[in-house]
Amino acid sequence: MDVTIKDIAKVAGVSYSTVSKALRNSPLVKPQTKQKILQVAEQLGYEPNIAAKSLVSKKSNTIGVVWPTVERVALASLATKINDELEKRGYRMLLSINPIISAISIFNQIQVDAILVFNEQVSPYNIKSKNPVLFYGEPGPSPYPTFLVDRKSAIKKALEYLYQLGHREIVYVGDLSEKNKNQQEKFKGFKEGTEKLNLSSARSIAVNTKGLGWQDGYQAAKQILQNHPLTAIIGGGYDISLGVLRAVKEAGLTIPGDISLISYDNIPQAANENPSLTTVGPSVDKIAGLIAKSLLQLANEENLDTPALDAELIIRNSCAPRR
Repeated sequence: MDVTIKDIAKVAGVSYSTVSKALRNSPLVKPQTKQKILQVAEQLGYEPNIAAKSLVSKKSNTIGVVWPTVERVALASLATKINDELEKRGYRMLLSINPIISAISIFNQIQVDAILVFNEQVSPYNIKSKNPVLFYGEPGPSPYPTFLVDRKSAIKKALEYLYQLGHREIVYVGDLSEKNKNQQEKFKGFKEGTEKLNLSSARSIAVNTKGLGWQDGYQAAKQILQNHPLTAIIGGGYDISLGVLRAVKEAGLTIPGDISLISYDNIPQAANENPSLTTVGPSVDKIAGLIAKSLLQLANEENLDTPALDAELIIRNSCAPRR
C-alpha cells in the first residue's frame, strides 16, 4: 500500500499541512521539524504522486527534456549539469530520447511544467504542445522561445587564435549537414573567418564528418591526414575531437608538436585528455544555469530572457605556434 502524507503526519506527530509544506521545502516549517518529517518520509518509503499533486496545484515541479542521444559525451555532461541546476531549484528532470513529437506527447500527458527540446532535425513549426516549450540553440524563426549559443563566433574565435599562432593551413572537421542548423552555424563561422583572415581556400578547408560521434571524427581525420597538408585542426565538437586526437596519434604525429587542435564544446572533460584540449564555446555550467532559469520562468509564466551566449576560449596544451 502506498505511503501518504497522512501516514507521515501520524508518525511524525504533526499536522497534514505541516508535512505538505515540509515536502515542498517551505520556509514556513522550522528546520528541525522539516528534518524530522523528511527522515520519517524516507523511513516509510514515501514517493510523491506527481500526477495527483499536479491535479491539485496545477504544477508538478517537473521539467521534461527531449534529448537527441545519450551517446555523446558533451550532451551527457550538459544533461547532468541541467539536472543539478533544476534540483537546486526544487524541480525534477525527466529525460526522453524518443522522437521529438512522441516525447512531447508523453510529457503533455504527465503534465510537466515546461519542456526543453534539444532539436537537431525537426522544424519547430511541426511541434504542438499545451505546455511551455524552450528550444536549445536552433537558429532561425520559431513559434517557441529559443536559447541561443553563438556557435558561429566561437569558430571564428578559434580560427583567430590559431592564426595568431602562425597557422595558415587550418582544417575544420565537423558535420556539414544542411539539416542540422546548429552545425551549419559552425561551418558558416569557419567560412566567414577564413575569408576575413584571407586564408587560402585551397589550404584551409572543411571536412564533412557526416555525424557527431568520435568515430565520425576519427574517419574524417584519417582521410584528411593522408590527403591534405595541414598544421591545425578545429574539431566541430568534443566527441569529434576525440576521434581526431586518436587519428593523429595513429598517424605517428603529435599534438601540439605537429598539429594543433582546438575543440568546440567547453566541458570539464576536455581538461583530462592527453594533451588537455584547448576549447571554445560557452562553459557548460553557464549554459546549464541559464537554461534552468529560463525553464522556470516559462513554468511560472514569467517574462523570458534568452540572450545568445558568447564563446569563451580556454587555452590548454593542445595548441602551439606553427613550426
